[in-house]
Amino acid sequence: MNSINRRSVLLAGLGAAGAGALAACSGSADTPALVSPHGPAVAAAEDHRTRTGRAREVTLTAARATVDLGAGIRARTWTFSGRVPGAELRVPAGDTLAATLSNQLPDQATTSLHWHGLSLRNDMDGVPPVTQAAVRAGRNFTYRFTADTPGTYFFHPHVGVQLDRGLYAPLIVEDPREPLSYDEEWVVVLDDWLDGVTGTPDDVFAELGHGMGGMHTGDDSGHDMGGMGGMGDMGSMDMSGTSGSPSASPSGRGTGTGFMLMGARSRLLGGDAGDVRYPYHLVNGRVPADPAVFRTKPGKRVRLRLINAGGDTAYRVALGGHRLTVTHTDGFPVRHRQADALLIGMGERYDVLVTLGDGVFPLVALAEGKNATGMALIRTGTGSGPKPAVRPGELDGTVMVASRLRAADDVRLDTKKTDRVHRIELTGSMMAYDWAVNGRRFDMNDPTAHPITVEQGQRVRLDFVNTTTMWHPMHLHGHTYQLGGGGPRKDTTIVLPKQTVSVFFDADNPGQWMLHCHNAYHGEAGMMALVAYQA
Repeated sequence: MNSINRRSVLLAGLGAAGAGALAACSGSADTPALVSPHGPAVAAAEDHRTRTGRAREVTLTAARATVDLGAGIRARTWTFSGRVPGAELRVPAGDTLAATLSNQLPDQATTSLHWHGLSLRNDMDGVPPVTQAAVRAGRNFTYRFTADTPGTYFFHPHVGVQLDRGLYAPLIVEDPREPLSYDEEWVVVLDDWLDGVTGTPDDVFAELGHGMGGMHTGDDSGHDMGGMGGMGDMGSMDMSGTSGSPSASPSGRGTGTGFMLMGARSRLLGGDAGDVRYPYHLVNGRVPADPAVFRTKPGKRVRLRLINAGGDTAYRVALGGHRLTVTHTDGFPVRHRQADALLIGMGERYDVLVTLGDGVFPLVALAEGKNATGMALIRTGTGSGPKPAVRPGELDGTVMVASRLRAADDVRLDTKKTDRVHRIELTGSMMAYDWAVNGRRFDMNDPTAHPITVEQGQRVRLDFVNTTTMWHPMHLHGHTYQLGGGGPRKDTTIVLPKQTVSVFFDADNPGQWMLHCHNAYHGEAGMMALVAYQA
């Protein structure tokens, strides 16, 4: 398949019709009237945000480039300004961000920018065809919004499977009254990589779309749960001595043909770990044989901001010789917890504190269940670095997952009666590659046809009911929800096979927002829905 996929063609046509045709809000007999992404309710919500009066202007150029992944590996891909990841963007909380996207992509490819995790005005969310027309090749579009919530975020396209190219970069919203005490910080971006090496994400999606028929190992009887029972609240687990723990390998090669990876298994993920075979796993754009290096001094207290920008891979992350203190997830503070390692699904972010020893230490991102690793180095002293396939013992220690974290007191939702409950059933299989929400694949031709409706001011509960035999990182745009009654505030959460996860949020940001699996290929196949405010 070439670089123009089915969604790009559709979005280009919608763009010609203009933004006003993108989001119907008049209602019908079957669909209630919805708040328009461009309407007065959205503008009013923006006016109520705390602002500094300052503005940060930046231009982000999406274009084809050849990037150096290290160790002589070069990939022809799409990037922001020729870098992978794109240049880190920082703004103080309350500043206005004016980011101009310049689309210089080839082959008339359309694109957009989604500001992942931010609660921002709806018409700047970057989701064609719901909130804007896709930005055509040779055109510009300026995103202008108040970034009022401190935290670790990132941005990426929301067109086709462009996320699985090099079009992503960190966004850090700084807290002017930062309560954490630390000496330095390092932003760490994890990614699974194949673009320009073994093919393109469009090639991958074309192959996966054929499904696996009876060959796929992920049927109901094929999930070895290791006698662990239900895993929806497995929490912080001691993985030492776990049988079948994956061994580290820089290649990630496994059984299967083409792009499809068969036999990727993880007890942490409830069985099938993923289905795309990636030749490389990157940490800050580098392969383990030629890693990114963070240099500092022994005894320094460092804040690591960890971002999983991958398309199909969860990472188990550990720093050799150190324990991690978890302080935030998805931008929001949690009660501090210590762990040896973290499990991070696609779209999730974690902040941790670590006091560094003297030496050279591997920061390893184990591609969960895929027999491969990414690696970077932290250097505080002299000595040679570890081998690329190093596997610190911390990876098999206590692994922290979101369900064992608790929201910090100042961000926990107030106790309140739930006004509306929606069952979000995750359906589909690799057999037919028919991923969907409530049995309905999202229709790009009619995005507002079957909305999940809420009303402004309501407390909403979403029950993610995973009927499939795969795990799904479920991401809600424009809001953060709370896991259960007192869990962490998040915008992306892992829902394990055959499990149910309930989350709560306050409907305080009017508009039309996507809810979808952040596996790039599941989402594009149809595991998306629209959460829309009734007018």
